[in-house]
Amino acid sequence: MTILISLAVLLICLAGVPLFTVMGISSLLNYWHGGIAFQSAIIEFYQLGSLPMLQTLPLFTFAGCLLARSQAPARVLRLTNAAIGWMPGGLAMITVASCALLTAFTGASGITIFALGGLLLPAMLANGYNERFGLGLITASGCLGLLFPPSLPAILYGVVSGVSIDQLFRAGLLPGLLTLAALGGYGAWYACRHDVPRHAFSWRELRAALWVARYELPLPVLVIGGIYSGIFAISEAAVVAAAYALLAEMLLNRDVSRRQFTSVARESMVLSGGILIILGMAMAVTNYLVTEDVPGQVFAMAEKYMSGRVAFLLTLNVFLLFVGSVLEVYAATMVVMPLLLPIAAQFGVHPIHLGVIFLTNLAIGYIIPPVGMNLFISAMRFKKPVLELARATIPFAIILLIVLAVITFVPWLSLVFVPEAAGVPPP
Repeated sequence: MTILISLAVLLICLAGVPLFTVMGISSLLNYWHGGIAFQSAIIEFYQLGSLPMLQTLPLFTFAGCLLARSQAPARVLRLTNAAIGWMPGGLAMITVASCALLTAFTGASGITIFALGGLLLPAMLANGYNERFGLGLITASGCLGLLFPPSLPAILYGVVSGVSIDQLFRAGLLPGLLTLAALGGYGAWYACRHDVPRHAFSWRELRAALWVARYELPLPVLVIGGIYSGIFAISEAAVVAAAYALLAEMLLNRDVSRRQFTSVARESMVLSGGILIILGMAMAVTNYLVTEDVPGQVFAMAEKYMSGRVAFLLTLNVFLLFVGSVLEVYAATMVVMPLLLPIAAQFGVHPIHLGVIFLTNLAIGYIIPPVGMNLFISAMRFKKPVLELARATIPFAIILLIVLAVITFVPWLSLVFVPEAAGVPPP
């Protein structure tokens, strides 16, 4: 009977039905088959509404949508270009940093590519970069930022796994910086090898760029600095981010009018509502999986073919890369994580380290064929064939995979700022 239910759900997925509907139907069919009352699904929504961290989702989403709608990306790009554009590969480093920052605030790489792609690619071509390199770098950089606050996928992971979101962001600091350094370093190497010209540093331009971006500069300092320093809890940082974005873009810069504010608020609330519906339905599915001890059964099967922790981590990465290439990050978090957490615990993987591995894999999955989301988004944005984008991202994917291996097998990078995990043994 379970096989028939799975086939029915698969057919529903192939018919193009929304994900939350598929999850809801799956949970109800499984409840009916297992003799569980349908009211259990409603109880999951009630428990979801009582989670204290849930308020951060709509607030951070609103702040990110407001920033993306304004001229903030252009101002920040001008500032970073004035500050480090004179360095070898400076524009490549700017691309990596600015894409990571915007993705961290919006939680969506698609918004980043559409908001910054039209600014970055012409700038790279004008500065002597090859079009293929520019396309690959922008497409790959759009997947960065998931480990930095206030990343929505990281917050969702914390909600699903029950780990501290503040600690998860601290754990993602070094791995995230390593990822940025790897792609930025490759950009500098490319610029030196291909003799990409550098523009002269100008104090006048830097002062002008600082003045233009003066209202955006305090926002990452307040949010990221406040979280890492412990001044703000993640819920407090969400309020600060939303309030400051509203103040900066509507009252100080006046980029967003009252009429546009309505559409921004509607867009962010629809996005938040969709995430919450998916989350509630996924928790209903998770409840059934836990009741039927599916994770324990999967672990019993996996244990037969895995000789230890290293084999598990290798298999985990291959599996998550596939998941990241075919599933959107929110859906993957809701569906996959409840199954992985108890299995990873059996192999001695700390849940916070698992979260960093999980988010890094999903980020890389955005540029992995056949269904890497960033490949299709860039194809639409730049009007290029998907295969051309896939070829352009190959060197960046290789670099990110090397970084992933370091993050996976050097847990110290993720756990050094998490005192409770100090005793976790190395692989």
